[in-house]
Amino acid sequence: MGWFSFLILGIIAGVIAKLILRQKAGWFLTIILGVLGAMVGGWIAGLIPGIGYENFWSIQSWLIAIAGALVVLFVFGLITRRRRA
Repeated sequence: MGWFSFLILGIIAGVIAKLILRQKAGWFLTIILGVLGAMVGGWIAGLIPGIGYENFWSIQSWLIAIAGALVVLFVFGLITRRRRA
């Protein structure tokens, strides 16, 4: 996947993760964390042999990116929640 399609995938995954977790982070931060989450998901998936996520339209790519964004947004929510309390 090229960097532009990877960026678009990360943005969309971040928005989906934000809607699933119902976080109150701003949209710009959500986009940044979504791209970071897609990178984390892709890195973890690269460690597992046999997972094909090279194609932008494959369901594996989307699930990996969304899962990575969910993890990153969840951890971010834990960190910021502790800071406020």
